[in-house]
Amino acid sequence: MKKSSLLLKLALCTALAASVLSGCGNSSKTETTTAAAESSDDETAAKAEAADGSYTIGISQLAEHGSLDNCREGFIEGLAEEGFVENENLTIDYQNAQGDPSNASVIAQNFVSKKYDLVCAIATPSAMACYNAAQGTDIPTIFTAVSDPVAAELVESLEAPGYNCTGTSDALPVEDQLKMIRAMMPEAKTIGIMYTTSEVNSISTLETYKELAPKYDFEIVESGVSSSSDIPIALDVLVTKVDCISNMTDNNVVNNLDTVLAKATEAGIPVFGSEVEQVVNGCAASMGLDYVELGRQTGKMAAAVLKGEDASAIPVEVISSGSLYVNSEVMSQFGLTIPDEYKDAYTEAE
Repeated sequence: MKKSSLLLKLALCTALAASVLSGCGNSSKTETTTAAAESSDDETAAKAEAADGSYTIGISQLAEHGSLDNCREGFIEGLAEEGFVENENLTIDYQNAQGDPSNASVIAQNFVSKKYDLVCAIATPSAMACYNAAQGTDIPTIFTAVSDPVAAELVESLEAPGYNCTGTSDALPVEDQLKMIRAMMPEAKTIGIMYTTSEVNSISTLETYKELAPKYDFEIVESGVSSSSDIPIALDVLVTKVDCISNMTDNNVVNNLDTVLAKATEAGIPVFGSEVEQVVNGCAASMGLDYVELGRQTGKMAAAVLKGEDASAIPVEVISSGSLYVNSEVMSQFGLTIPDEYKDAYTEAE
């Protein structure tokens, strides 16, 4: 009887153990199945959203200043003109990096983690961050206000981007700018240019200035800075060596335009801008771009991608034709007048 009782107990224990193990196995399987179902539901929901014509995009803007703000406004207008209207069939997550490239990287990674339908990057550092974050995904990057997208390695070429990335380039009309400065300052010999050493678009544009300056009998005096804290000290030296300053679209320098203008005015030399907002804020004049129009064209390109076109096959559009904007009050302050050849083709910046 004792042996039979022992065998019976062993049998019961074995059965119980098997039951427990079987239950654990089913629990694991249930969790996996549930997770897979949730993932499948998310994908289905995303597909349903796209099929329904509703999209969510992210806009990453490097800094808050006039030209980049105009790009963003134009971008949204361009999308709307193509049927993608915010708060109707389009949700926009707008983030500003406040001039910090590390913030731009965090913003880009957040956009990608949320699997947005598309990201728009305004200015080169933001474009590079979004492009890098989107690698290995099917999220297209559409950039604007990038002077040299090839040098920034965002595209293989302007004609054939090759990557899931395209947009518009704000290549500055450097020769038009030099010609305008020569007409306004016939006795000038030197032009000062301040740039940020980590901004590839600034380095590229600076090289264009240096290449073309001799054609107009100018010498370019460059001053490289690594951060905003370097700008006041660098300016103290630069203003003693030049007859004027020509500002580029360098985001770090533009964010500190008040300092540039104050130091230059104290030294008695004018600052020429690179777009209308800089002239509004105190530069004497500029052969500048229309950044609202630049953004609008970028929005139309983004709309084409949302409609199904392959971003890698859409050529980068370069907008480089400038218009003369003047600030008459500042011009008068420095004894500058509008040359005869420009009197019928300028706009007062207001």
